[in-house]
Formats: sequence, structure tokens, C-alpha cells
Amino acid sequence: MDKARPLWDTPLQFVFACISYAVGLGNVWRFPYLCQMYGGGSFLVPYLIMLIVEGMPLLYLELAVGQRMRQGSIGAWRTISPYLGGVGVASVVVSFFLSMYYNVVNAWAFWYLFHSFQDPLPWSVCPLNSNHTGYDEECEKASSTQYFWYRKTLNISPSIQESGPVQWEPALCLILAWLLVYLCILRGTESTGKVVYFTALLPYCVLIIYLVRGLTLHGATNGLVYMFTPKVEQLANPKAWINAATQIFFSLGLGFGSLIAFASYNKPSNNCQKHAVIVSLINSSTSIFASVVTFSIYGFKATFNYESCLKKVILLLTNAFDLEDGFLTASNLEQVKGYLASANPSKYSEVLPQIKNCSLESELETAVQGTGLAFIVYTEAIKNMEVSQLWSVLYFFMLLMLGIGSMLGNTAAILTPLTDSKLISSYLPKEAISGLVCLINCAIGMVFTTKAGNYWFDIFNDYAATLSLLLIVLVETIAVCYLYGLRRFENDLKAMMGHTLNWYWKVMWAGVSPLIIISLLLFYLSDYIITGTLQYQAWDASQVPAFLGPRLAHEHRPLLF
Repeated sequence: MDKARPLWDTPLQFVFACISYAVGLGNVWRFPYLCQMYGGGSFLVPYLIMLIVEGMPLLYLELAVGQRMRQGSIGAWRTISPYLGGVGVASVVVSFFLSMYYNVVNAWAFWYLFHSFQDPLPWSVCPLNSNHTGYDEECEKASSTQYFWYRKTLNISPSIQESGPVQWEPALCLILAWLLVYLCILRGTESTGKVVYFTALLPYCVLIIYLVRGLTLHGATNGLVYMFTPKVEQLANPKAWINAATQIFFSLGLGFGSLIAFASYNKPSNNCQKHAVIVSLINSSTSIFASVVTFSIYGFKATFNYESCLKKVILLLTNAFDLEDGFLTASNLEQVKGYLASANPSKYSEVLPQIKNCSLESELETAVQGTGLAFIVYTEAIKNMEVSQLWSVLYFFMLLMLGIGSMLGNTAAILTPLTDSKLISSYLPKEAISGLVCLINCAIGMVFTTKAGNYWFDIFNDYAATLSLLLIVLVETIAVCYLYGLRRFENDLKAMMGHTLNWYWKVMWAGVSPLIIISLLLFYLSDYIITGTLQYQAWDASQVPAFLGPRLAHEHRPLLF
């Protein structure tokens, strides 16, 4: 079996596959949000500590298991113990759940990418109403970027019960996304190994370009100062540590079986310890780097909105009180407002409801994550840039590469155990198995292209995998350290790589990492219990920009990868 097993062409190819899988959408739109919520630069302290005591050890554990057993998740855990085959099955099931909804993000990226070639960008202005007498009412109540996302992209219904039929435009984009995934995995490691160079490297090229552009934008420094100004008091906030541990765990893609599948195609002598350190460090560095890019863009957007708000207030007061043009400026606005309020209180009280409270700090503190950051906040900033079409194409192409890279690992977690199975592989070639998996996932994924599809996406993202993955990885560490035996596993690694296992890895595997996972499990279980009856946030065109129904009483789970 070992002789016939495909291998990566080079160790570098394996590293790129792991990076392409681990570095995903969560690095771009989840980590910056956590920095914003939990103290900016001070959040890096719990994040880096959790990387050392949780992320790096668990990543090495999964890579070592895959390389030692040289099988997918089901076969690998069954080899460790006949009673542990269920752990591998659980990983495959969770990966299947993830595949059903994750690729819809790539479909949305395709949709925005196709529309990025229009001039002007379709989300830059509100469309006219049916009578051509003004702008669409729903768009006027919200914003052009929100309107394009909720109405043109999702065509969202006001409740999850009103799903409606499959919408053909997002459905075609989803089919295209699955076709692209299938072409990338068609020949197994032979095709995936070539694609990962592209999916791993191209996002960094785009991020570097965006960094250079972002740093030259007006107001970028406001965002960067906000990010790097530490709020030390947040270090005493338990949620900061919980979210740091959670982000590390899910960003590396632990528990899905993808890392085990990738490592199973290594040569037995491959130094997977070194590769685990490299991949985890690159993954975390990418999160920090992406945050610098995001906050430079975010600073530009916040400054643009703040200055636009000031201009509207200045124009309003200038017209209302017949002030001389140029007399009222941003620097003397508050002073003049106080004078006008005392000199002409009756007239000032009439215009007071129309005067917006402009605050740069409030703009910077507006915390957005997930699809809201990717498809609303970023597009809001992009539409105000020069040559906006170019920046839009680059951004959504980067999102697509990040999403496809993660999907390659996710589908590998499903396909490797299936192709390892003699019962299945004896009847079907791997191309047919890959095609069936993609076809089934694509068919089920059509539910996310209905009018209620975004609600189902949120449900799957919040609940499909969180507790399951924590439990899977907890069982993995217990199985290796206490069922298979840590000393026995240590001897296996020494035989493979030729050096003894450092005490650090043994302490983390046997004690520290499992305790952190147990803490996360207890936190999320208590969170579910305390939350009680779950409610969801809905978009209602008649009440825009208000939302019907409160958000879930807890925060969104992180978008996996």
C-alpha cells in the first residue's frame, strides 16, 4: 500500500499545500475584527501565547499522525486503535458539512469579481426607482454597498421561512466554484500540488499591493494607530483569551482530517516538526499582516465617512443660517455650533434633528466581521478609491484564491479516506469519486442560493462544526498520548525523522493543549445554555437599516480557516 501511495513532488509542495489550506478567509476578515474588539495590539499577547501552547503542538500532532500512519483520517485513527475509526468518520462528516456551505463564499466572490469590470462599480451608486424619479427607496434607507449585497447578491427574504426557489445567478456561480474545485483535485496530489503554488502565493502578492496602496490612502494612519494602540485592560478579559485560542484552533484547520490527509502523502523521513512550526508561524504572521492592510483600508473608510459627515453638517448650517461660504470649517465647527445654539435657539432647535454627530472614533470602533467586512465594508472603501475597478478585481480574486485553497484541503479530508478504502476504490476511479463528492455537495449547497440562503449560511457557520471539532481534537490528543502511548509515538517519530521528541511537545500534547480544548468546550457549552432560545438577525426592506430580531446572544463563531 505504501509503495503505491502518491507522494508530494517535494517537501516544499507539501508546505505550500498546508499554507494554502490554513491561510484562508478567517485570516482576512476574522482576525482584524478580534484585534478591533479586544484591545488592538494587546490582543497579540494572548494570540501568540495560544499559538505556542495550542496551535503549534496540535498542528504537529496531526501532521505526525498522518505521516506515520500514511492513511486518511479514518484509516489513521483505526490503525492507532480499532475503536477510534469513529474519530476519522467524524472528521469526514464535519468536512462534508463544511463543504456544503463554505464554497458558497467562493460563489459570492465570483459574483463580485464578474461585476468588478463595470464602470462605475454597481455598488457605488443606488439604482433609480421604477418611475425614474429618484433612487430606490430601500437603497436610500441603507447604503449602495448594503443594497448590492442584500438585494442584488443575496436577494434576501425577511425571514428564514420564506426561502423561495433557487436563484439562478448565484446558483451558476456556485456551480462554477465547484467546477473549479473539481478541476484542481481531479488528479489528486498531481494536480493539487501544482495548484497550491498559485493559491498560496497569489494572495500574498495582492496583500502586498494592497498594503502599498493602503498606506498611501488619506486617513490610513488613523486606522493603524487605532490597531496598534494597546488597551492593556483587555488582557484581563477572559473573552480575549477564549477568542485568541478559538482563532488559533480554527484558523489552522485542526480536526477536519485535511492535515492528516496531506501529511499521509509525505515521505516517512520528512521533517514534519519543522513544517508544523513553519506553517503555524506563517499562518499567524499572515493574520497580523492582513490586519495591517485591513486597518489601513479601514482608516481610509472611517476618515472618508467622518469628513463626509462634517461636510454635510457644515453645508446644512451654512444654508440654514445664511453663513458666508468658507466661514464654517471642521476646526471651528463645535465653537460655531455653540454660538448658533445660544444666539438663535429656536432656529437651531429646528435643524438640530438633522445634525449628525460626526466622530472619527465612532467610525473606527464600528466592529464588523465575516461577510459584512468582506462584501460591505471593503466594497465601501474600494468604491471611493481611484481606479476602483482594478482594486475590486484584485481584492475579489484574492478572496477567491483563499477560498479555493481552503476547499482543496477540505475536499482532501473527504476524498483521501474514500480513495484509501479498497471497497470503494476497486469500483470507482479517484476521478469519479472526486466528481461524485463535488456533485453531491454542489446539489445540497443550492439551499444557500435561495432567498433565505444567507440565514442558513450563518446557522451552518455557527453550529455545524464548532463543538464537534473541539471534541474530535480532544479525543485525538488523548488517543495518541494515553491509548497509543506517548512513549510509543515518540519512538515512532524518532524512527521516522531520526531525532528525539523535545520535552516541549510532550508537555503540550499530554497536558496543556487538552486542558485548553476542555476549557473551550466548557465555554461554548455554557454559552449555548445561557443563550437560551436562539434568534437570528434578518434584513427587512421595509425597515432598513433596522434589522428584525436581535442577533444571537453570543458572537458569531469564526469562519473556519
